Amino acid sequence: MYKSKMGLVTLVSVTIAAIIAICYEFSWVDFSPSFLMAVRWFVATVLILNAFVRKNLTTWILTCMILGIFVGLDFPNIAISLQPLSKGFIKLVKTIVGPILFATLVYGIAGHSDLKQVGRMAWKSMLYFFCATTCAIFIGLGAINLTQAGVGVDVAHMPHEELPTTHANNDADVLASLPDHVHPVYKFTAFFRDLFPENIVKAVYDNQVLQIVVFSVIFGIGLAMVDEKKRKPLVDFTESLSETMFKFTNLIMYFAPIGVGAAMAFTVGHLGVDILKNLFMLLATLYLALIGFLLLVLLPVALYLKIPVLKFINAIKEPVSIAFATTSF
Repeated sequence: MYKSKMGLVTLVSVTIAAIIAICYEFSWVDFSPSFLMAVRWFVATVLILNAFVRKNLTTWILTCMILGIFVGLDFPNIAISLQPLSKGFIKLVKTIVGPILFATLVYGIAGHSDLKQVGRMAWKSMLYFFCATTCAIFIGLGAINLTQAGVGVDVAHMPHEELPTTHANNDADVLASLPDHVHPVYKFTAFFRDLFPENIVKAVYDNQVLQIVVFSVIFGIGLAMVDEKKRKPLVDFTESLSETMFKFTNLIMYFAPIGVGAAMAFTVGHLGVDILKNLFMLLATLYLALIGFLLLVLLPVALYLKIPVLKFINAIKEPVSIAFATTSF
């Protein structure tokens, strides 16, 4: 009952604040900056109380996201100084990728004694992945061309992540020495070259997902060929590692509200509140494309395979919330 009342108070407060913001944005009413600031932090207080009442991680993430906007608006210097918190969260997320991919893939392959069955599952999965990804690309292209989200954004002043070093310079030199008609051949073979890691530790450090996947698959197949007595300790280890990494992910998610809020505060404090219009358009386009992908691709596949949709939705609630919180911001 108390949650319902708190939810109603929150809804009313946010609605009134939104009406005030719209009136000010369209110059219908000329509110003073101090009044607008007071309204923002009143809403912030209500949102924090609502988050304490609900005790829900998703609620906390959304609340901290809005708080980050308020901090970026009213205290831009403090907001910019919060960037290390968002970078720290991103670093924590990156630590998950390598171990969890390695553990789950090796256990999934080596845990089955029948490699033929694993092979059949693999090619069917690859075929599904190829078809679904192709559909997703066309749906995404259609959505972004429809909304034109991101047009007019000045990316020169936006923060950029440093990319890991690649073979780009050497490839450019080689391509310059080859005739144009063989460039596609070289690029195609270079793609396969970059699939294989020269050092698995370096691949994990650089977060090279495809290299980790290739190594894990080959390692899992090799482990599956080993005698049961020698295979079992490593299989048990990868099973334990995968379970541990899932718990590790749950622990990291408790830091997600702080990381997301700090990232939003830095974005608004560094680039101004106007950037949120473009980001909102990009986000709306993303969800438009996702809804189209769900309805046009995933739902027909689930119905064809007779997958219980409601149970499936309940099962993926946590991974979806993790994906929402850990998307690059």
